[in-house]
Amino acid sequence: MQNLKRAFWGSLAVLVLLWLVVEPQPFGPGPFFPLRERMVQLSGVLAIGCMSMAMILALRPRWPEAWLGGLDKMYRLHKWLGITALVAAIVHWLWASGPKWAVGLGWLARPERGARPTIENPIAAFLASLRGPAEGLGEWAFYGTVVLIALALIQVFPYRLFYKTHRLLAVAYLVLVFHAVTLMKFSYWMSPLGWIMGALLACGTWAAALALLRRIGAGRRVEGRITALRYYPGVRAIETEIEVPHGWPGHKPGQFAFATSDMSEGAHPYTIASCWHAEYPRITFITKELGDHTSRLRETLRVGQDVRVEGPYGCFTFDDDCSHQIWIGGGIGITPFVARMKQMTIPKDAPNCTVAQPIDLFHTTTDVDEEALGKLAADARSADVRLHVLVDARDGRLTGERIREAVPEWREASIWFCGPPAFGEALRRDFGAHGFPVEQRFHQELFAMR
Repeated sequence: MQNLKRAFWGSLAVLVLLWLVVEPQPFGPGPFFPLRERMVQLSGVLAIGCMSMAMILALRPRWPEAWLGGLDKMYRLHKWLGITALVAAIVHWLWASGPKWAVGLGWLARPERGARPTIENPIAAFLASLRGPAEGLGEWAFYGTVVLIALALIQVFPYRLFYKTHRLLAVAYLVLVFHAVTLMKFSYWMSPLGWIMGALLACGTWAAALALLRRIGAGRRVEGRITALRYYPGVRAIETEIEVPHGWPGHKPGQFAFATSDMSEGAHPYTIASCWHAEYPRITFITKELGDHTSRLRETLRVGQDVRVEGPYGCFTFDDDCSHQIWIGGGIGITPFVARMKQMTIPKDAPNCTVAQPIDLFHTTTDVDEEALGKLAADARSADVRLHVLVDARDGRLTGERIREAVPEWREASIWFCGPPAFGEALRRDFGAHGFPVEQRFHQELFAMR
């Protein structure tokens, strides 16, 4: 999370500092309307800069994944940048429109305008001729962006509709690129700020084009076929085995992939619940009925059905050199640990096998399915993992204190958590309060893609 925060705040700081280089006295004494013009420029730079970075991250690029801690963390940064772009855009709109309202109400005097100087640069003159359309189209694109980002943030808005409407942000972004290129102060383009903004706008435009053409992640897609389905009624979860005979590069336990079984629904992310065998090219997902889409999978999926899989993604891969590991799987968050235990049963001289340290696995759940728990216990025995199962109604809630009592070696261990975000944050704070180095050794998957 530290790298995530560094990337977010560092990006904002760079944009502001580069702007201060070209506007060294942004709040200096003088009339109001020149100040207003500077604030319009600053808020506009921040809004389109953050939106451009969010568009780039929407491509699911591989190059920043390791440093940022996985695609799940990158989507958290994407969300932060989107919210910041929304706030900056609203501020930009208020600085642009507010003084006009104040003049109309008589609160401000309209500034006297003399003859406009002749623009010698032909490019600057051409951009100046587009000012009217850029302002009008930019305002409507702003309204659309506000609505679309708000819909993305409303969790009760159905995913299938979010999937369709969110792509419209690419259209709004392209209009806002035209708005920014036309209306950003022309002198900025000759400075490092202009060079950075030009690169961001170019990359963001490319990302928007790929989004509109539905080409995001195209190079990491493979075609598969469902070979087996098993439903666990006690926990309301379905296990899906998919054969991917060609193109899948392999994955590590703990990684996830996007699966598409219905083109109208789009791709949904699922943690992979199986290890990889090249000679047996199959991927298993375990999906809990949590929303409108997942609740329909039991009726819509069938053996033999074609499925598209994209990935793998994520850095929740259990790689560390600690003498002990503590795994915590809340509900359906048990899936990455199932995959890792299956890998641990591979003979130690196999190519994809890694030797694991002693492990305590805590699985806490509100629902109970004896068959599913039996398979989990069998996997734990085969992998020589010490399993602790807690059913909320029977055993009470899992707390940091209970974990520390069960694992005396907790100070030397690493903790790997997958489950409800609020539960993970509570455990993180609890262990941090007891001196555990959470920034280095508390690994939490942020499995929320919107």
